[in-house]
Amino acid sequence: MKFLDNGLIKLGAEVQKAEDAIKEAGKLLLKEGTIEQTYIDAMLEAYKENGPYFVLAPHIAIPHARPEDGVNEASVSLLQLRTPVSFGHQSNDPVHLIFGLGAASSDEHLTLLQKLTSLLNDSKNVEILINAVNMKEVKKILEVEM
Repeated sequence: MKFLDNGLIKLGAEVQKAEDAIKEAGKLLLKEGTIEQTYIDAMLEAYKENGPYFVLAPHIAIPHARPEDGVNEASVSLLQLRTPVSFGHQSNDPVHLIFGLGAASSDEHLTLLQKLTSLLNDSKNVEILINAVNMKEVKKILEVEM
């Protein structure tokens, strides 16, 4: 399981729209070999079909797809946006933080979501992630939370 490992975090990304943010968060997982390209396509398709259901809290999106769509290993990436984008969510837009989630089973999905929830339940952590300018700041809160 890879949860916000160094290669899975990108700070200060610039994207124009929600689809680009989903692609970039997915590319981090793809580069680490934890998912296949088909998984990114499935995340985009889920967004197109179901709307911003994964914008779960103010400023936070957690796009994902089904395990059979191409997950090799349970993993979570973080794409921090320099300029937030709108996903079309009534109350949680604009989004600053995109956590790409890939799980190979329901159990893994729940485990990853629990880890993310414990990290993001603290509004100070969310503020730090939104404003982080280097990996050191991010790693500091990950060490405390994990």
